[in-house]
Amino acid sequence: MSDVLLKAEHLKKYFPIKGGMLQRTVGHVHAVDDVSLEIRRGKVLGLVGESGCGKSTTARVMTNLIPPTSGTVTFDGEDLLTKDKALAKKLRRQINMVFQDPFGSLDPRMNVAELVGEPMVAYNLVKNKKEMTERAVELIEKCGLFADQIYRFPHQFSGGQRQRICIARALAANPSFVVCDEAVSALDVSIQAQIINLLCDLKDEMGLTYLFISHDLSVVRFICDDVAVMYLGQVVEKAEKNELFDHPLHPYTQGLLDAAPVFDAEEQKDRLLLEGDIPSPSNPPKGCRFHTRCPYATERCAMEEPELREVLPGHFVRCFEAKADVPEHA
Repeated sequence: MSDVLLKAEHLKKYFPIKGGMLQRTVGHVHAVDDVSLEIRRGKVLGLVGESGCGKSTTARVMTNLIPPTSGTVTFDGEDLLTKDKALAKKLRRQINMVFQDPFGSLDPRMNVAELVGEPMVAYNLVKNKKEMTERAVELIEKCGLFADQIYRFPHQFSGGQRQRICIARALAANPSFVVCDEAVSALDVSIQAQIINLLCDLKDEMGLTYLFISHDLSVVRFICDDVAVMYLGQVVEKAEKNELFDHPLHPYTQGLLDAAPVFDAEEQKDRLLLEGDIPSPSNPPKGCRFHTRCPYATERCAMEEPELREVLPGHFVRCFEAKADVPEHA
């Protein structure tokens, strides 16, 4: 059995821009542009970056919720983008997703039993409605809710409770891989802690593998094993979490980490603060996409696009200036 559960290679996703009376394609939004990622079995890969950098689109393409423009995705050694319907359904059962907005992702006309039980019926995992309800009760109790809430509707729950329902639904088909797309960002801090602890417990209990998308770097460092940083549709750095947080090599990663507020005035002076706005993904800059905001950019950065290369063992960076002999590694 391979240590890599899901592997994406050179993924691209371009959305057409229509214009004119005939609605012809006049350009493309480069939402995902040459992304390659590996997610190890039983581990958590964190995906971070500014809003609009392509994190959620990458997750949807990797799970085949939307078809890629080009690239390949293999899941447990099988082609996830296969056109074989039987194989696609088999692989689809192994993958599920927890979305950012728990209320928007739940059908308000369905009660908890129906919401959690729907995947079981779709994949023929239960024989009848009674078995479906029993299994749904078991799952919501595992996710911190009570059996007597099984016939309530989404509007009768708080945000944290709705997210627990979403997690229970994501686990209903016994998946091995779960995407958490900003699963805790809309919740109060105390509720965030409960949901994060729940995800960690379920991971250990059920042997799950996660792709965890978040803006909160402290949460990413707590729950993730590996971290990939995205900027304008590309992965600019990826490494083991402690290596990346303690020794960031890409200026963008340094800027993200330094953006967190601190109370020490002396520490504030040495921070790299990002300036300017992220460029439009419909017209990305030539050369290195970060050079328009990078304080260390050279003429080469504006002319030539860097490749993602391994600077240190397991530490990949898309930058010409990144070197292994930076002061942190001296």
